[in-house]
This record gives sequence, structure tokens and C-alpha cells, in this order.
Amino acid sequence: QVQLVESGGGLVQAGGSLRLSCAASGRSFSINVMGWYRQAPGKERELVAVITKGGSTDYGPPVKGRVTISRDNAKNTVYLEMNSLKAEDTAVYYCKAFVPAGGRTYWGKGTLVTVSS
Repeated sequence: QVQLVESGGGLVQAGGSLRLSCAASGRSFSINVMGWYRQAPGKERELVAVITKGGSTDYGPPVKGRVTISRDNAKNTVYLEMNSLKAEDTAVYYCKAFVPAGGRTYWGKGTLVTVSS
């Protein structure tokens, strides 16, 4: 089992920055891909960014160029640095981890990011 705990969400003005963190515990050594997804009210959950254990990254089109994902494997933590935030970035941000052995996916409970315009 893997447990994920997100932190760093909150209220920020448009144009501002925010850094989210997601700490993994449990069988965290077995995690390959970690990432962030978000879900705004009335919308489907969408990709924000993902990063492999080796450091390869991928970003969702709405945030590309404005966010940076990073990972500290020693701390089993993934970070999301968000800049130039817009009102449309308002959503609950979820951390996700994928364990290849058994093909299991784990989700955190989410952290709310609210961007005021």
C-alpha cells in the first residue's frame, strides 16, 4: 500500500505562484510515476504534470510553460511549482502514484487551489 498526502494549496491572486507538495509513505520505494492531476467544479479530472523515477516529465497543455514538476526520491516527495496562475487554474489538485508491480494506482485526497482574479 502507498499513502499520498498533499499540501501547499490555498488562495492566491492571479499572476501569483504556489508550490504544492505530495509526500508518499508505505511501499513508496515501489513507485515509478508520480504526478499531479486537477479537477475543477463541473469538469473532468485532467493531467497537470507527471514525472518518472528517472526524472522524465510531461505536462498538460493548459499549464505547459507555467508549472514545473520535480521529485526528491530520497524523500519520496513530488513537488509542483506553479507560476503565473490564472483563475481557470482553480481546482482541487490530486497527487497520483503508479506502482508497476501489480499495476496499481494510488491517489491522494487532494488540496484545493483557489486563484482570485
